[in-house]
Amino acid sequence: MKKLLIVSPHWPPLNAPDLQRVRMSLPYYRGSGWEPVVLVVGDRWQDGTREPELLDTIPGDVRIVACRAIPVRWSRWLGIGTLGIRALPFLLMAGIRLMRKEKFDLVFFSTTQFMAFPLGRIWKAAFHVPYVLDVQDPWRTDYYERPGSRSPPGGWKYQVARLLAWMFEGWSFAGASAVMSVSPSYIKDLRERYPGFRATPASVIRFGTTMVDFEQARRIASPTYTYDRSKPYVHFLYTGAAGPVMPHALTVLFVAVRIYRDRHPEKAARLRFHFVGTSYVRPGRGKFSVMPVAEQCGVADQVSEVPHRVGHLESIRMQQDADALLLPGSSDLAYSPSKVYVYYLTQKPILGLVFFNSVLERLLEELSCAYIARFSIMGAKDDAYRDIHRFFDLALEGFPAGSLPKRNDAAFNAKFLADELTRQQCALFEQALSRFAARP
Repeated sequence: MKKLLIVSPHWPPLNAPDLQRVRMSLPYYRGSGWEPVVLVVGDRWQDGTREPELLDTIPGDVRIVACRAIPVRWSRWLGIGTLGIRALPFLLMAGIRLMRKEKFDLVFFSTTQFMAFPLGRIWKAAFHVPYVLDVQDPWRTDYYERPGSRSPPGGWKYQVARLLAWMFEGWSFAGASAVMSVSPSYIKDLRERYPGFRATPASVIRFGTTMVDFEQARRIASPTYTYDRSKPYVHFLYTGAAGPVMPHALTVLFVAVRIYRDRHPEKAARLRFHFVGTSYVRPGRGKFSVMPVAEQCGVADQVSEVPHRVGHLESIRMQQDADALLLPGSSDLAYSPSKVYVYYLTQKPILGLVFFNSVLERLLEELSCAYIARFSIMGAKDDAYRDIHRFFDLALEGFPAGSLPKRNDAAFNAKFLADELTRQQCALFEQALSRFAARP
């Protein structure tokens, strides 16, 4: 059996989004002939929301190697909180110690802590071990330079991040033996930016989901966030981050609510919209990002927001208890939200608010799992408002039989469950080994 070193700095009990691919895949690597060892940063040096229940989803026979990081209380004096930078020297040395003692066939980086990526090329030079990179988000992006985009967040920190990306992205990808990505657009951008990367094997492998999480979520007796069932409200829910790339879709939704309320005040009074976990910070530290948009559109009295991050399993439980789920798209057309797959398994009605020609639009069409309202940034939104109003009517009617699209279960089961996606990862690993062996 081949030996795989997985680098995933974030790790349970933290519930960061970028650890989920590895967490869900761990039970299935051995079935494809790979023995995984996971290099993580220890919980003591992590900063973020904890979800201890996630530890119960990790197979007990998988070896987890934890390293240190510079404590946040120290690094904040320098204005540095990013785990990838705080842990970089410790990850480097932990990898060196492991490779001196053991023979690994491949290193797999699955994280959005991009400063870990250059370690692949360093270890490859020192130990002759190939590596594969997982592009869950773009490292370099021109999103904030596009017409109509908001100002970039983070001030000088954003500029430093851009500089580091410019310095290390091309160098890291030039040495990779294969790359996977959640979006075809990310691979396309890399190939356009680095002509030498065009010969590197690359696959689009989504995040997917697993029934293990749903079984675990059902054990949560009472989630911390509940709905008012004392009145005949219809509860719409969105769980997850709502960053600066989402206000366009939220504005379309809330303007549609305002118009619906003007036309049908009694019906609209029954609608309630919940946004939970809209930032990545702990309770008491998050800033509202949805409520300002709702206030601007005049519908804040029907909207509630919990800005701090909630647990992945608790989010699933909230989704199971909601009447319908909201899926706002991003003005970054390459955005491919992993929550689509979790939403799918809840079997709840989904309202997709998507941009024309986006990855999300194509994904929802393929899965046929959502009632879709389409729009563009500059174009008229009348058709989108009409579709949203129709979804409101269906929700108030209890979603009569046949009123929603027939879901494409065959496609979902074949492409988006964790066991199949792990098999796809391992097939790419084999390509990486073949390419590495064939090059001088």
